[in-house]
Amino acid sequence: MQRPPPAPAASCAQPLTPRAAFCRIFNLRTVAAVFYFCLAVVVGRLLTDLQYEDLGDWAMTTLRFLRQNLISGLLLLATIATADGIAVARGLGRRAALAVGVLLVLAGSALAVLLRAWVYGWLSTLGNEPAYLAGVWLTWALLGSLGYALFYLVREDEQQRRMLCDAECADQALGAQMLQARLSALQAQIEPHFLFNTLANVRRLYETTPERGREMLSCLIDYLRAALPSMRSSSSTLGRELDLARSFLTILQMRMGERLQFSISAEAGLLDAPMPPMVLPTLVENAVKHGLGPLPEGGRIDIRASRAGDDVEIEVRDTGAGFTAAKGSGVGLANTRSRLAGLYGTRASLQLAAGAPRGVVATLRLPLPTAAAAPAFA
Repeated sequence: MQRPPPAPAASCAQPLTPRAAFCRIFNLRTVAAVFYFCLAVVVGRLLTDLQYEDLGDWAMTTLRFLRQNLISGLLLLATIATADGIAVARGLGRRAALAVGVLLVLAGSALAVLLRAWVYGWLSTLGNEPAYLAGVWLTWALLGSLGYALFYLVREDEQQRRMLCDAECADQALGAQMLQARLSALQAQIEPHFLFNTLANVRRLYETTPERGREMLSCLIDYLRAALPSMRSSSSTLGRELDLARSFLTILQMRMGERLQFSISAEAGLLDAPMPPMVLPTLVENAVKHGLGPLPEGGRIDIRASRAGDDVEIEVRDTGAGFTAAKGSGVGLANTRSRLAGLYGTRASLQLAAGAPRGVVATLRLPLPTAAAAPAFA
């Protein structure tokens, strides 16, 4: 079964649009911040006049002065937001963006002075107090320039963080693709290793008893018809893998006769537990080849699956020859350990131990998936 190509890595954040850049600066939060800033400036400046004026006159003076400062503050806030939107729309670099921002802030400050003079009724006498108006313009131009530089640097930092996040996402996606390719290659090595040994048994039986060979070949065809889809599938279940192991042992029992006895048992509720395909058949094939095969009298294989805390424990016990120089170092077991490490990390394990009075016990532990997330096998 051909697998679909992996989806491209999703960006950690959407690219900033000019509208989003404007709204990032000019919004209710920043408007409120400008209001409280102007209020603090006005109250702090006129607080000493409270002792010279009655409370009503002082309050009216404060409100008028607050209105004048809010005109400058809000107009400059809109100017800064506009400058940042232009920088995003044009894709300006740091120097160009800061230059455009400063020029717009200077123009916005001058416009705010004119608007304040118009609201206060000073347009007819605008040239009477040039020093005061120039001071107001320079003060707000400086505040606006610093504010724009701050907003721009914050946005640039956020953009760098987004680029770093996107790079990390792309690196994780590439790592996942490499892991999938590696696991697929390992599984591709396990499949012929398993099948070629099975076919060798069929050929050997044909050489001794052709009738039994034909019967076994028929069973093998039925077995392969059920097993081949699982070999290329990305996932399997404990119940399916136990069925494959049962079919494999049944085929071998037809050749070995009384030399092979086996039993398979599993706790209720574990048959639907997910597990990587072709792991259990590999352990069974290894037990037959290295354990029972070398002994003239054969032996017995017992497969038991049980729950062990948050894990499922699968035990493959044989009464064969026990550990030999090649035991546990074959392609099947080596690749099985690599697959488990790639899929589960340290949460899964495959251990081999000496059986009593002889033989080997292979114990496979796999974490049971939670209801929220199930593992995806490759």
